[in-house]
Amino acid sequence: MSVIARLIGVFVLVLAVSAAQAQNRVPSERALEALVKTSLLSFNDANVTGNYSVFHAKLSGPFRQQFSTERLKETFKDFSEKHIDFDVIAAYQAVYSPAPSIDSDGKLLAKGYFPTEPVRINFELDFIPSDGDWKLIRIHVKLDSPPGSSDK
Repeated sequence: MSVIARLIGVFVLVLAVSAAQAQNRVPSERALEALVKTSLLSFNDANVTGNYSVFHAKLSGPFRQQFSTERLKETFKDFSEKHIDFDVIAAYQAVYSPAPSIDSDGKLLAKGYFPTEPVRINFELDFIPSDGDWKLIRIHVKLDSPPGSSDK
């Protein structure tokens, strides 16, 4: 094996190890914000348009295998039937509670809310490393009134 081939092999190995190590840490604040917002906005777009193919393509492999686009549409039909559109989150910063973390299975857990009014958007997102990126393995979105507001 030539020296160049060995160097290329070592370089590829170093890149793979670096990517794997990066997946064992919570992303930077900006990267986490982008990950959370793009995941939620893609979900929102699917609900608004009724087309879940783009959202489906962005999910982790295990999530895609478990949920077809048709099953996603059925699972989240309340969002589209009630014409829920929360694209306003793009203008807000997420509030995390608890702080995002990596669990013992290597999943990135992000739980929190966007301080929107009159309805607050709460989320629980779990991501797994897939193809060098964090990809959704679980999503839970709930809309409710902010604490201290009256439900009229």
